[in-house]
Formats: sequence, structure tokens, C-alpha cells
Amino acid sequence: MADATAPYRIRGETGEWEVVIGLEVHAQVTSNAKLFSRAATAFGAEPNTQVSLVDAAMPGMLPVPNRECIRQAVRTGMALAATINRWSRFDRKNYFYADLPQGYQISQLYHPLVGEGTVHVLTDEKDEGSAKAIGIERIHVEQDAGKLMHDQHPTMSYVDLNRCGVALMEIVSKPDMRSPAEAGAYLRKLRAILRYVGSCDGNMEEGSMRADVNVSVRRPGDPFGTRTETKNVNSVRFVQAVIEHEARRQIEVLEEGGAVLQETRLYDPGRQETRSLRSKEDAHDYRYFPDPDLLPLELDDAFLADCRASLPELPDAKRKRFELMGMSAYNASVLTAEVETASWFDVLLSHGVDPKQAANWVVAELFGALNRLGVSIAECPVSPAHAAELLKLVADGTISGSIAKTVFEKMLESGDPAGAIVEGEGLRQTSDTGAIDAEIERILGANADKVEQYRAGKQQLFGFFVGQTMKAMAGKANPQVVNERLRAKLG
Repeated sequence: MADATAPYRIRGETGEWEVVIGLEVHAQVTSNAKLFSRAATAFGAEPNTQVSLVDAAMPGMLPVPNRECIRQAVRTGMALAATINRWSRFDRKNYFYADLPQGYQISQLYHPLVGEGTVHVLTDEKDEGSAKAIGIERIHVEQDAGKLMHDQHPTMSYVDLNRCGVALMEIVSKPDMRSPAEAGAYLRKLRAILRYVGSCDGNMEEGSMRADVNVSVRRPGDPFGTRTETKNVNSVRFVQAVIEHEARRQIEVLEEGGAVLQETRLYDPGRQETRSLRSKEDAHDYRYFPDPDLLPLELDDAFLADCRASLPELPDAKRKRFELMGMSAYNASVLTAEVETASWFDVLLSHGVDPKQAANWVVAELFGALNRLGVSIAECPVSPAHAAELLKLVADGTISGSIAKTVFEKMLESGDPAGAIVEGEGLRQTSDTGAIDAEIERILGANADKVEQYRAGKQQLFGFFVGQTMKAMAGKANPQVVNERLRAKLG
């Protein structure tokens, strides 16, 4: 296995280069209403059916902050061990675009709601040595713009304002990442935390979480180079592809004697390349100033205490709890990667199953079945209670591990509980030594040559005898009894 702690380098024509990466993640806040209006936020609604007079920027309309959106952003900051600023302020970011009726975006450049925090990642789930802390610069709350629809008419574009005014958290990382793998691990971990907290559904395909990818290159040990920003990347895989492509593009420019331009770029997944969109603007280009229609946000002790008390057990704490139960670090990491999986597994544990046995079964058997069926764990046809019953039947010797696989397949097909299937189909395991001895005698008699080889020292043949006995008894023999009786018979 490659050394996960070794620095990631790209070799160019003139030597090695280091990549410096920062991500600005836009996460749509989970809320039934928009940031400054009561308009709905449901995904997939007919165009322009979720637009209030405030969203459409009609004259005289005044924004009113949505308390739930602020609460969700504060809870997110707390989950990231970030500084919560008791005093924050909204600014106007002025620019014109067809899907921005106000002519400005309400954001928080200078006085954000949340300050510095940390995300702890493992770039390799099986290697604790790949742990790294990635800094959060800030989280600010802002309103989203609308959407231009270019494919509805051959000569015109339409504007859909449903998304206009939806609350976003912009989560800005520090430039602490040094490889595509680190950026991928950071984005997956951040998404998991948001989904645990419930502040964002993390659905990148629907655009409720997307990343602006900042990339620069430098010689190892040199100051930071000029960065580019690739906008609105909507999958972890694409984020990693952008980093790889953009880093190599910049290296090629520099090695040919050119200069990297600070600019905004777009990623084309079809061609797997980035292309220039516009030169990168600075803050003065947007002419920021405090929004005169909105008072500063001032958070009191009671509000902060309520936010903190509402936080669930987070992924790292849950993973450590699972490890203390005896399961492997890898299994614990896999089981806590998605909040639905962790919740399902916690319910399974509540039924009194052995944690280590349960973890092995979920990772090996359940995940395999879900992949085969093409469904998520939330859609699993086997409930945690039924799964617990199956595991207990194995643990108390009622059925063997091999029979359990057969029973599980029948559970997936029928939805029936394990006990009913075992009794209905006569699958109960037998420890009847008389029946087992009879089969062993028959098998040893039919394989006298192999018995001689075993007794002469070919010990690996023992597995052959076990397999033949289990096959003869249709998998219903207790494997422990089979092993004991075979050793006795073979001397």
C-alpha cells in the first residue's frame, strides 16, 4: 500500500510541484422558507411558483431574516468546533445578472456569523496515519440567485426565480489541502457532518451542495502561487478531477515561461477540462456596503444554548464509540460515513446483538445485498429488528453461518422474519451427534485414500472432510460439532 503520509507531488518537465487547494462550499440550508421571505424551498417545483414579492425585488419590499436559517448555520458552526460570532452583519454584494432581480446579493463578507473551525479527515480509511486537520476560515450566510434555463427555446433563455433567495451557507476552507484525495476526503466529511446535523441534505446532484475549487501550484517550500477558482462543481469525483486537471494546466503554463492568471473557470465534465469564464474580481469590484434594510444579528446565551443542545452525536464521536465496542476502525469508519447507515446500525445494536458480529455482517452481507438491489439502506427491505433476529439465530446456534446467508436472501425476497423462514423451511441447525457420526462414517469410508493421506500428515484435507459432511447434511449440521466429531474419528 502506498504511504498515505508521503507528500503528493506532480512531476513536470523541470521538476516537482506542490498543489495548494482551498474549497468554498455552498450548502443550501434545510428550511421550509427562504432566508428573507416566506416563499417555499422545495426542490423540483414548477418554475417561478415559489417566488415572493421580496424574492422578485418589488419596490418597497423589506427582507426579514429567517430565524431557522440562522439557527442551522450556528449549529453547523458548532459541529465544526468553530467560533460563533455573537455579532454579525449582512452586506450587499452588488452585481447585475439576469437571475438576480435585486441587482445585489445579500451576504456577509466582513462580519460572518461563524469564524474559524476544523474538519478532521482520513485520506485513507484503513490508515490512521493519514489523519489531517483542515481549517475552516469562516461560514457566512447568504441568499442564492435564480437559475437561467437555456434549453427551453432555440433563441431565448428563461429565468426561474424559485431558487432566488434560498438560504446558503458558504463554508470557506483554509488553503490546507495538498492533493485531490485530501480534497475528496474533506468534502465527504463535511457533507457527512452537515447531514448528521440536518442543516443541509448534501444532495450535490440537485445542487443543494456545490463547491468552488481554488487551485494553485508552487515549488515545494515556495510561497503560494496565483490561484484560479473553478465554479459550481457538483460531485466529489469532479472536484478531484478539477484539481488534477487545473494543477497540470498551471504547471504547463509556468514551465513554458507563462504566468497563471487569477481568474474564474468552469469545468466541462464531458471534455474533462476547465475553461476560462472571467477574470477574478476582488471585493472592491462588488462595492460591498452594509445592507441598510437589515439590523446586525445579535445572538444571546439562550439561543446559543438551544443550538448546542440540539446537536446529535457527530461522526467522529460515533466512530470512537463503535470502536470501543470492539469493532475494527475500518468498519466503524464505514458505518458512520452516512447518517442513514449509522442510524440504522444504532437501531440494530439496540436489539441486543453482538456489536462486532453485527458490524461484520452489515459491511459484508447487507452492503453487498443493497449494492446488488441498487437501493439505499433507508429502502432496505429488511428492518434492523429482523436483521437482529437473524444474527441472534446464528449466535445461539439455531442456524449456521451458511444457512444464515440462505435465510437472508429469502428475507430480502419476502420480507418475512428470519425465525418464520427457519421454521417454515426446516432450516434449524442440528447438533445430533448420532446423525452427524453416521454421515462422517459414510464419508470417511468413501474416501479411504484421503483418510490415509490426512493421517500421513496432509492436514489441509481436514477442510475437505468438513465440507463433505456439511454438504451431506444440507448445511444444517452444527459446524463446531462436525469439527469435534471429525477430529475424534480421524484420530
